[in-house]
Amino acid sequence: MSGVVVVGTQWGDEGKGKITDFLAEKANMIVRFQGGNNAGHTIKFDGKKFALHLIPSGIFRKEAKNILANGMVINPKAFFEELTMLQDQGIKDFQLFVSDRAHIILPYHISLDKMLESIKDPSKKVGTTNKGIGPCYTDKAMRIGIRVCDFIEQKRFYEKLVHNVNYHNKVLESFGFDTFNAEEIFEEYKDYAAKMKPYVANTSSMINQAFHEDKDVLFEGAQGALLCLDHGTYPYVTSSSPTASSVPLNAGISPKRITDVVGVTKAYSTRVGSGFFATNFDDDVADKIRIKGNEFGTTTGRPRRIGWLDLVVLKHTVNISGLTGLSVMLLDVLSGLDELKICTSYNLDGEIIEEIPANIEDYERCSPNYEVMEGFKEDITGVTSFEDLPKQAQAYLRRIEELLGIPVVIFSVGPDRTQTIVLQEMM
Repeated sequence: MSGVVVVGTQWGDEGKGKITDFLAEKANMIVRFQGGNNAGHTIKFDGKKFALHLIPSGIFRKEAKNILANGMVINPKAFFEELTMLQDQGIKDFQLFVSDRAHIILPYHISLDKMLESIKDPSKKVGTTNKGIGPCYTDKAMRIGIRVCDFIEQKRFYEKLVHNVNYHNKVLESFGFDTFNAEEIFEEYKDYAAKMKPYVANTSSMINQAFHEDKDVLFEGAQGALLCLDHGTYPYVTSSSPTASSVPLNAGISPKRITDVVGVTKAYSTRVGSGFFATNFDDDVADKIRIKGNEFGTTTGRPRRIGWLDLVVLKHTVNISGLTGLSVMLLDVLSGLDELKICTSYNLDGEIIEEIPANIEDYERCSPNYEVMEGFKEDITGVTSFEDLPKQAQAYLRRIEELLGIPVVIFSVGPDRTQTIVLQEMM
């Protein structure tokens, strides 16, 4: 029995989907534990490419049970669009379950998301994806949210919907935004509710039963640890916690069930949207990395900012998620560079620090201190072992291990499943 959590160590887009898909081959159950369709996982195999936003990355393994857990916020329309996309591409044989305690995103959440971002000072915009995630989590915290168990029961859904539309319309109207008609939303979404009902289950009980039966369970988050509402670069964060620490709460299990935490990092750093990014650089090398690594958001299409690997960030994630191993993705993208840089600490007002300041204004005054290593020129997309790597690439991975105090358990040299090299089995 194992309970393995896959987490992003940076700001998301690290390649968690590929690693989850890879590890899912040995898992009996794959659980997505937080977030919504503001996230994106791109998975490639057999010459096909799949962009997932809500559905767990284990959906391609017909023997495995895939769960959208209680910590998620689910847009029903997006959920069924994604299912249709999968089925149109031949993915029809799967096991999928939706928690009866997850929360439902409705059209007014999306409008509120756009409104809240539009009224902020331009310098204070978070860079939200406008998918309604934050307002839905706000409703959850305010105890007026519509959960899946409410959504699939027409009378209860209608009553709660009328109350929420009346409430949110007052907010939207006060800022000059269009309001909503509860009857129209109900007529459109009752069909989604009926279609969703067969997927609904008490997923906490299902996950715990899997552990009782000595099964292997894989937990998959969205975004990365630096977007954690509590421990990320606040306020430039998401509205939930993508850390392993949040899995017990967001999946309904005991913390004792987690046996390993695999942190996924790129061999460099990227970030989409607003927020400080200490190792960010913008030159010909950054352009080369962006193009070679296809660094454009899965959900938004926005070009990602490029930076060198930041070990201050990774150490923070080791602490808050309890990483037991590291998966280094897109190592092949660094091929052809003369030198590789690793940020080992920051300068803040003349002082060297090795932690991320809590205050964003302090963090924005930080500058990186780098350790420079020799680059490598060889094409590594065909390597099948650590020993096949150029000595400079080997030294780069070993130095990351030394600085973090945890092993590199997987590294990736390309987008396909076959380009994933396992150094230490996790399941």
